[in-house]
Amino acid sequence: MSISTRSLVHIALYAALVGALGLFPRIDIPVAGGVPITAQTLGVMMAGIMLGAWRGGLALVLFLIAVAVGLPLLAGGRGGLGVFFGPSVGFLIGWPLGAFVAGLIMERTRRWGVFPAAFTAAILGGIVAVYAIGVPMLAYKTDMTLGQAFLASAVFLPGDTLKALIAGLVADFLARGYPSALMSRSAPSRP
Repeated sequence: MSISTRSLVHIALYAALVGALGLFPRIDIPVAGGVPITAQTLGVMMAGIMLGAWRGGLALVLFLIAVAVGLPLLAGGRGGLGVFFGPSVGFLIGWPLGAFVAGLIMERTRRWGVFPAAFTAAILGGIVAVYAIGVPMLAYKTDMTLGQAFLASAVFLPGDTLKALIAGLVADFLARGYPSALMSRSAPSRP
């Protein structure tokens, strides 16, 4: 599979966006088992919505590689391999899947308007897919039951839903002014 220069630039741009969203301070929630609230899941949603499944997923893989090699790109200036051994590891490794699913939804809903498709994609990719990995890993890492881990993670749902709304509105705004920015609607599913 060859990736065009344009795709590489967009993948790097969205990886950088997720890193930039890490500049917003994280909010530690004691009941969440050590998983902080961050703005970075908005970047996960936007990567999939704007780039499509493969490019969006690759943007988050690139981001996680940068974190693994020690770049302090996670909220609170965290980075390095140690973050992959903490309670938030499932959410982190769920980010590429979340972006992929969000992109896949955008690619499959070409007949829908941009906002409803983007909002749905953000919910299913940025929340459901990420939580599908994050919640079980939180339970495993903190010795919670699956139910306890889900309830602990429920504190994130209002904020994540707001991020999905923002992602939908931003995608709709960008698509109106610069339609080619929405690569998920105009490009083939592979980079």
